[in-house]
Amino acid sequence: MAPALPALLCLGEMAGAGGALVWRDPPQPACSIRGPQGPGDSRGGEALLRAEGPPLTGRSLPGLSVGLRTQVQAGTLPKPTMWAEPGSVVPWGSPVIIWCQGPPGAQEFHLDKEGNPVFWDREKPPGPGDKARFSIQHMGQDHAGSYRCYYSTPTGWSECSDPLQLVVTGLYGKPRLSALPSPVVTSGGSVTLQCGSHQGFNIFLLTKEGEDESSRTLDGQQMLDRQTQALFPVGPVTPGHRWTFRCYGFYRHNPWVWSAPSDPLELLVSGLSGKPSLLTPQGPVVTSGQNLTLQCRSDVGYTRFALSKVGGQDLTQRPAQRPQRGLYQAYFPLGPVGTIHRGRYRCYGGHGLSSEWSAPSETLELLVAGWLRDRPSLSVRPGLSVAPGETVTLLCQSGERTDTFLLSKEGAAHRPLRLRSQDQDGRYQAEFSLSPVTSAYGGTYRCYGSLSTDPYLLSQPSEPLALVVSDYTVQNLTRMGLAGFGPAAPRDPSLPGLARPRRSPRCSPELSTGTPHRPERRSPGRELLV
Repeated sequence: MAPALPALLCLGEMAGAGGALVWRDPPQPACSIRGPQGPGDSRGGEALLRAEGPPLTGRSLPGLSVGLRTQVQAGTLPKPTMWAEPGSVVPWGSPVIIWCQGPPGAQEFHLDKEGNPVFWDREKPPGPGDKARFSIQHMGQDHAGSYRCYYSTPTGWSECSDPLQLVVTGLYGKPRLSALPSPVVTSGGSVTLQCGSHQGFNIFLLTKEGEDESSRTLDGQQMLDRQTQALFPVGPVTPGHRWTFRCYGFYRHNPWVWSAPSDPLELLVSGLSGKPSLLTPQGPVVTSGQNLTLQCRSDVGYTRFALSKVGGQDLTQRPAQRPQRGLYQAYFPLGPVGTIHRGRYRCYGGHGLSSEWSAPSETLELLVAGWLRDRPSLSVRPGLSVAPGETVTLLCQSGERTDTFLLSKEGAAHRPLRLRSQDQDGRYQAEFSLSPVTSAYGGTYRCYGSLSTDPYLLSQPSEPLALVVSDYTVQNLTRMGLAGFGPAAPRDPSLPGLARPRRSPRCSPELSTGTPHRPERRSPGRELLV
C-alpha cells in the first residue's frame, strides 16, 4: 500500500538510479512573495511545495506521478504569526528582532525575504516552545524588505505567514512638517499638515503617535522651488486625545527605505477656559542682542503653559510655577534677541496631559529696534511741562524714507502708538496728539520708524523726551499771577493749622505803625518768628 503524502514528506523523497534509494530532507514551501507596492500593502503570494529530483513513476510510487515542475500546494499546517521588536520601522544601525511563532511542536523555522532565491535564515526554538528568534544586530538597507516565515513539524511544513514589512529609516535627511495655517486649532476644527522636502521624494507618509497610532501615504507634488510635498487634511480635531504627528519621505521604487523622521508636530486644541496674560519685563520694543524672556500667567490653576508665535510652527511648553497663592505662571526665555524673534505671540494654559488648552491670551507684539540705520527726532509742543487736561503734541520726524512712526513710553506694557508718516517738504513725520493729558501721560518717550515691508523691524530710537505733567507749569503760574492768586504759603510745622506769614523785606516800612522797622533782640536759645 502506497504511503500517504504526509508520510512521504516526513520520510523524505525516494529517488535513484538502478533502484538505489536516496534520502533527502523534506521539501520546503517556497514562499512566493509577490511583494507589496509599498509598506502597509497586505497582498501576498502562494505557499508552494517544489518537487525536485528524478520523476516519480507509477512503479516507484503506485498511484502518484509527480513531474519535475509539478507544484503541490502546501498548507496541511496553520500559518505562523510574525512580528518585529521593538517595531518594524527601524532606524539605520539599530538592532531589531524578528519573531516567528507557530503551534507547539514546531521543530524548525525558516525566514524568507522577498527577492532572495533561497531562504534568508533558519532557526530552531532555543528550548521547548513554539517560536524562533531571528536577530539583526545593525539594521541596514540590505535588511529592509518584505519577509515571511514558516515552520516544520514531524508531519510536514506549514503555510507561509502573512508578510512583515521591515523598514529602515534615516538614509535620507528628514522632511519638514508644518501645520497650515497654524498648529493651534479650535475644538472641532480642521487643519492641513504639510510634509515637504528638497530631496525629490515621490511618496510621503504621515504617522500619528499615541494610543490611536495610525499612518497614511500620499504622492508627492512637485513645487516651483523644486521641492516636493504632500498635504494631509486632518480633522475634526477634538480634545479627547493627543494630536502628535511625524512624517517621512521615500521613493516609489524602494518603499522600504525611508528618510529620517521629521521633528514631531503637536496640535494644540484651543478651548474656552480662562485666557492667561502674556507679558514681557523688557517691554514690547527690544534691541538686538538683549536677553528676552516672556511670562505667561493666570489665576486659573493651570499645570502647564504653551507659547505660540503667530504664523510659526513651534509650540514651546513649560510646567507651571506657583510663586504665590492664586497665581500660576511660566517663563519662556528666548535668549539674545534677533530678527527671528520679531512678530506676534500668544500663550495658553493647560491641565495635565489633556490636549485641550485655554483660550489664547491677548496678542503680544515684539518689535526689534536698531535694524534700520535712521534715527528719527522727537520734539514736543507746547513744551516739556504740561498741565492736566491740556493737549500736547509729540512730533516724530526723519529724513529717510519711513512708512510708519511708532511712539513708545518707557515702562509701558501696552503697544506703541502707530501713525502713518506724512511727507512734508522731503521730510517724513507724524504728529501724536495726547488729549486730555492726565498724570499717567508723564514719563519718558521715544519714537521709531519702520517700513511696511517688515513692520516689526524698527529704526534706531530717537533721543529720549521726558514729559512732565504738573499744575505748576510756567503758563499756569503766569495765569495765577495775573488773576491775583499764587501758590499757598508754606505751613509752619511748629504751628499746626497755621501758615507761616510771608517775611517782609527788611527795608520796607512796618505796615501797622508806619515807623521804621527795629529788629528785636534774640535771647540765647530762643527761635524768633517774624
